[in-house]
Amino acid sequence: MNRIKLLLSGAVLLAVGIIVLQSFTKRSIFVPVIKKDKHMYSYLALGDSYTIGEQVSSQDNFPHQAVSLLQKKHVDVGEPVIIATTGWTTDELAASIREHNLVEKFSIVSLLIGVNNQYRGRSVENYREELEQLVNQAVGFANGKPENVFVLSIPDWGVTPFAEGRDRQKIAMEIDAYNAAKKEITLAHKCHYIEITESTRKNGTDPAYLAGDGLHPSEKEYAIWAERLADEIEKQLKK
Repeated sequence: MNRIKLLLSGAVLLAVGIIVLQSFTKRSIFVPVIKKDKHMYSYLALGDSYTIGEQVSSQDNFPHQAVSLLQKKHVDVGEPVIIATTGWTTDELAASIREHNLVEKFSIVSLLIGVNNQYRGRSVENYREELEQLVNQAVGFANGKPENVFVLSIPDWGVTPFAEGRDRQKIAMEIDAYNAAKKEITLAHKCHYIEITESTRKNGTDPAYLAGDGLHPSEKEYAIWAERLADEIEKQLKK
């Protein structure tokens, strides 16, 4: 009975598959929209492991931390609706959006995707094509308002302990190329581009800013992203 009530309330937690970058269990989250007061801002977060916060609690991922910061500033934002799975590439995120047939509109949409495209050796051209479609979808979810879409740059996992023995310079160059394409597409669509890559390069060797796997960020690194995102959201919503 409790399980039925949980499903009826619209909160679903999925945990499926195996992570692409690590051998621990893949985490995924899809939280269907729960109707809020009409005066409350709604927030959709699209992405991969960096969005769900692999190896940290759900309240410590950057979408939840951003909402907490906004609420402290008296910006009435509801709990984030998250569509993300560890290991997802752009096409896998797009496929999940289609699968869930999401038609709801949101006040705010964030998008952070691409590290797994780079990890799997896909071309920047392929990434550019698929990201363009996702940005268009994000604008649609934001009720056609590109100014309410916030795209975060791809972190550099090549500086982390996980990348030991790999060509760190090559990883950095590829991520820079991906981010250049991401920034170009984001700005062309008149969305917000939020740079977080340099923070991950600065902090990627500090255990305090890393989760236990030596790959994903800890809540301290996510706090940096959340602050940058919350600042931009606050500015936009108060215009």
